[in-house]
Amino acid sequence: MTPLNLAAKIWEEEGAYVSRCTELEVASCGKTPEEALSNLKEAVELYLENAEDPGLLPSAKNG
Repeated sequence: MTPLNLAAKIWEEEGAYVSRCTELEVASCGKTPEEALSNLKEAVELYLENAEDPGLLPSAKNG
């Protein structure tokens, strides 16, 4: 898969940190901003792996 540059927003909400990938509408959370970002990266990776199979994302083959 081609590397992607995606934006992330992180904010504090009720004692936890919420992280969201704005382009994919994928979100996660953590006890610290670093944990929230790490969890978001994992969630985005899983999203992209699952989106590639049913053709929700353009493949490198299709240009």
